[in-house]
Amino acid sequence: MVQKTTRWTFEPGDLASTLESDAPVILSLWHGQHVFVPIGWPSHLPVAALVARHADGEINAVALEKLGFGTIRGAGGGGDQRKLIKRGGMRALRGMVRALKGGTSIAITADVPQVGGIVGEGIVLLAKLSGRPIRPLVVVTRRRRHFNSWDKATLSLPFGRGAIVLGDTVRVGPDADEQELENARLAVGDALNRAHARAYQITGGDVWVDRHG
Repeated sequence: MVQKTTRWTFEPGDLASTLESDAPVILSLWHGQHVFVPIGWPSHLPVAALVARHADGEINAVALEKLGFGTIRGAGGGGDQRKLIKRGGMRALRGMVRALKGGTSIAITADVPQVGGIVGEGIVLLAKLSGRPIRPLVVVTRRRRHFNSWDKATLSLPFGRGAIVLGDTVRVGPDADEQELENARLAVGDALNRAHARAYQITGGDVWVDRHG
């Protein structure tokens, strides 16, 4: 209903062809702002989402598959590498690398679960191992409801104006050292916030506030 009843502005105007030329890409998302991103993804391009292995994840997996997304199960994209290994994240990481090298884009919430607004190590490690670019993708509507949850979740509402914004590219070299990975991690957060700020500006209403955990 949101997709059908909203007047959308795309930035860039050739967003679909830009994604097609860049694909496969790593779509970076903020927790709480990710629910409507499937509206912005071109339906003809293969994509899979990382979904955590818990009860909420099961609900997300079913919804994503109904929307045409594949799923890769495992730990989230945040946290340190020891936690990634403990929670099965390294298995998921290998699965995402295989998918990207096979031509399937990956959608991943970049920030640390239960913290929000702080990018974890997982997404930049994925970019290093796969050689694929990171691109923020934001879907926002003017009519929206905000929740006082840990992730500051937003629910888009129908019958209004909307924006679908593709953010700046972040690349990580295959030989990136620890400092370069840290720089890329910070760059992903900045790119996500800039893309959200632009989408909120286009749609009007309340202003996007950068999140810092």
